[in-house]
Amino acid sequence: MADEEAGSAERMEICSELPQTPQRLASWWDQQVDFYTAFLHHLAQLVPEIYFAEMDPDLEKQEESVQMSIFTPLEWYLFGEDPDICLEKLKHSGAFQLCGKVFKSGETTYSCRDCAIDPTCVLCMDCFQNSVHKNHRYKMHTSTGGGFCDCGDIEAWKTGPFCVNHEPGRAGTIKENSRCPLNEEVIAQARKIFPSVIKYIVEMTIWEEEKELPPELQIRKKNERYYCVLFNDEHHSYDHVIYSLQRALDCELTEAQLHTTAIDREGRRAVKAGGYAACQEAKEDIKSHSENVSQHPLHVEVLHSEIMAHQKFALRLGSWMNKIMSYSSDFRQIFCQACLREEPGSENPCLISRLMLWDAKLYKGARKIIHELIFSSFFMEMEYKKLFAMEFVKYYKQLQKEYISDDHDRSISITALSVQMFTVPTLARHLIEEQNVISVITETLLEVLPEYLDRNNKFNFQGYSQDKLGRVYAVICDLKYILISKPTIWTERLRMQFLEGFRSFLKILTCMQGMEEIRRQVGQHIEVDPDWEAAIAIQMQLKNILLMFQEWCACDEELLLVAYKECHKAVMRCSTSFMSSSKTVVQFCGHSLETKSYRVSEDLVSIHLPLSRTLAGLHVRLSRLGAISRLHEFVSFEDFQVEVLVEYPLRCLVLVAQVVAEMWRRNGLSLISQVFYYQDVKCREEMYDKDIIMLQIGASLMDPNKFLLLVLQRYELAEAFNKTVSTKDQDLIKQYNTLIEEMLQVLIYIVGERYVPGVGNVTKEEVTMREIIHLLCIEPMPHSAIAKNLPENENNETGLENVINKVATFKKPGVSGHGVYELKDESLKDFNVYFYHYSKTQHSKAEHMQKKRRKQENKDEALPPPPPPEFCPAFSKVINLLNCDIMMYILRTVFERAIDTDSNLWTEGMLQMAFHILALGLLEEKQQLQKAPEEEVTFDFYHKASRLGSSAMNIHILLEKLKGIPQLEGQKDMITWLLQMFDTVKRLREKSCLIVATTSGLESIKNDEITHDKEKAERKRKAEAARLHRQKIMAQMSALQKNFIETHKLMYDNTSEMPGKEDSIMEEER
Repeated sequence: MADEEAGSAERMEICSELPQTPQRLASWWDQQVDFYTAFLHHLAQLVPEIYFAEMDPDLEKQEESVQMSIFTPLEWYLFGEDPDICLEKLKHSGAFQLCGKVFKSGETTYSCRDCAIDPTCVLCMDCFQNSVHKNHRYKMHTSTGGGFCDCGDIEAWKTGPFCVNHEPGRAGTIKENSRCPLNEEVIAQARKIFPSVIKYIVEMTIWEEEKELPPELQIRKKNERYYCVLFNDEHHSYDHVIYSLQRALDCELTEAQLHTTAIDREGRRAVKAGGYAACQEAKEDIKSHSENVSQHPLHVEVLHSEIMAHQKFALRLGSWMNKIMSYSSDFRQIFCQACLREEPGSENPCLISRLMLWDAKLYKGARKIIHELIFSSFFMEMEYKKLFAMEFVKYYKQLQKEYISDDHDRSISITALSVQMFTVPTLARHLIEEQNVISVITETLLEVLPEYLDRNNKFNFQGYSQDKLGRVYAVICDLKYILISKPTIWTERLRMQFLEGFRSFLKILTCMQGMEEIRRQVGQHIEVDPDWEAAIAIQMQLKNILLMFQEWCACDEELLLVAYKECHKAVMRCSTSFMSSSKTVVQFCGHSLETKSYRVSEDLVSIHLPLSRTLAGLHVRLSRLGAISRLHEFVSFEDFQVEVLVEYPLRCLVLVAQVVAEMWRRNGLSLISQVFYYQDVKCREEMYDKDIIMLQIGASLMDPNKFLLLVLQRYELAEAFNKTVSTKDQDLIKQYNTLIEEMLQVLIYIVGERYVPGVGNVTKEEVTMREIIHLLCIEPMPHSAIAKNLPENENNETGLENVINKVATFKKPGVSGHGVYELKDESLKDFNVYFYHYSKTQHSKAEHMQKKRRKQENKDEALPPPPPPEFCPAFSKVINLLNCDIMMYILRTVFERAIDTDSNLWTEGMLQMAFHILALGLLEEKQQLQKAPEEEVTFDFYHKASRLGSSAMNIHILLEKLKGIPQLEGQKDMITWLLQMFDTVKRLREKSCLIVATTSGLESIKNDEITHDKEKAERKRKAEAARLHRQKIMAQMSALQKNFIETHKLMYDNTSEMPGKEDSIMEEER
């Protein structure tokens, strides 16, 4: 006690050396040559006294002392008059246009779905209630803490950027940058005070010494008082920390709980005071009691009491700076200038960068204050926000690596501020142009994931750390933020830097292309299911980023073509092993194909093909822009190698078929899960859908017979379609039947799925409408169920609200339950029973529901495909698959086997799919005949289907025979519809000839003839114009295919089909 009294007397003596009133102290500071030295001298005397009792502080007394002896004098020195009067004037001089309210954890935020530039643009409750957005569609969120209100930021909102309180020009607001009327003397004083204050805050916040203060603060006799300080981490549970403190400090449960709560809230806490040795002993005890086999010990340090005092005051000084800056834009700008100034002759970065780089080592309470300082200064001034963002990007890699190694939540990491900068459109453009931020982010990703690369330089996430990968997702999110707003104006530098970033991104996709390959397990079941979640999770994270990259590329034709070339090169580099493998010649129906020896059921296969799928996306966008004709300028015909491009997506679809056929059941649940996500709404846009598109690209550029030969070969079904096949193995028959069904289904999708802008002549709205129609064909659904089954874009929007009322009506809920949407009758005509986004269950349910509905309406139960939209010119040759020799052979074989009572290599489902393909062919020919004269229609499905096969029966005759089979009663209506369609097409073809004959023979009926001639001339003129237009486009499209075939004559060695020759299959190893 005597020591404490002596210390108190000594403190009084030191304090008496200084001027006693705030005004006098301000005057004394004004007389000093070096304010920084005088200020530190003052702090060195007072701070240890004010914050002396760290273990049991009197917070109210501490605050009163620090206000009276430090902050009030500082404010007098700043303003040169009574600060209360001056601050009151500033307060009433105007409100700032930016709200800038920093959200606490758990606080409600609002985002307007109609007006926000992206979903990260949010409003606080006050601004939202006083804005136009409360009458719009909006979303409510619970903040994790750390974000801030975007009210007043014109780049964040399409309309209504200001609430009533922050609207410029309103009474009480300042128009020009909210510049408060500060006189030159105050600004000069601020330029003197702020750098000293900031330097002190930074020096004490990042101070590492445990025993010694900086020399300029060591003016007192050093005491021997130390604290044992325990820091927060996210690995140890509450109970574990309480237990460790009880054992180490021998304290009561209540005291241990108090310590633990404070540590969790603030990030650190002094748990013992005393001499150095005693605190060191407590430190070792806590560490030993908290360590076990699976956990590191708690983080404990022994700090001198004066270091603790100064660090605590530095944060309080930060809060004071926040308050002062809220009054004036000038104050904020002076603060930012001081933070960004680099010390002459020093190798250290500027002060704000030093704070950023130290962030991962700071405890929770310190981080919060520092982040608030950044929010209230840099983020409130656009010019300095840009400069801060440049510093952030400069050290981005280091900051992210430290965050990934850290254990604190993302919300209290400096890296979480990226969203505040990267989502600002003008700032994002600047960072791409000046600092190549896309490359910086992608290179960071590659640098933090090297441990997951295998010897082939492919990712393999077996035995991955969930926590670490969760942190890596933050880097992937930054890529999404930077791409979230497409540029409207492209400069040459932006184009160059974006392409550089795209090439860097392709390196990541190259590491993913073919990752985690699997081989079919034969004989013995796999012992342990491999980890699959990480690879799929990264695929989900990348889905919208892949789409955004493609959309950015599509903004500019030249850029798109260069990006296509780079992506094509990357795919080819990943395909070298396939191109060097041995070859096989497949012969079928008089056609032959030379292809590589490969079997999905025996060789390695991967479901991850982001490079191939990105190329498919770019190809579709080329088609949409009409730039396909220029592709040969960037990728030569010799280098294009369409078979290689098609190969890997085709393997993936074959893998799915074989999983359905239960050929991979010994590979466990991991593969089944991967196949589920491959086709699920969360992933399918950049997985399954793109694989179908890549096959459509192949079908549009390859000879149709060659393409089908490749498909038959990869599905391992060439033998199944051989006439001589006979087996009594029921499992093999079941397997063959399932594979044939899966293959026919994929062929239906290749020919019939045109609802992708760029593949077919459709809009995004039509695509969404079709998705909704097919969901409501299963059953009436509530809004939430429909939205859940639609893919979201980068703004988390599905487009549902824009089109739902065009195709469905809302049925209000009854006494219980919820309201549902029911499909309008006029939308039922668009139902396609083989819609490619249906799961097996959905397909069965939709088919059953539609047949039941038709039966109730006394209609036949036929469910033919709706007339599909036209293919875009780039994909127009896909329809040639329908009337090629091998397709006719496949259809005839299926029908012949259904008639043959001894054959068991067919199913009703298979027959139904064959009918569907037949219907697509007849519909296509009918549509073409209705649009153009018969002599101009080259698509001759009707004639091919009417041609006799080896069994002396054409498809028309086979349909007649199938109609008479009792077991196929369920298909009778569909067969009737097909026969009627045959007659319709036949009449359309004959009608054209008849019109010509009739016109030449009836010259006597003048009036009819004149009218007819006029109609015919007009029709002919339109047809001729359409023909010339088609011819021009077809010539451009066929150039790619013809040149490719000429270049690879050996591969396309085609033998003509000989009449009466028995169909055969032959494979030769080369």
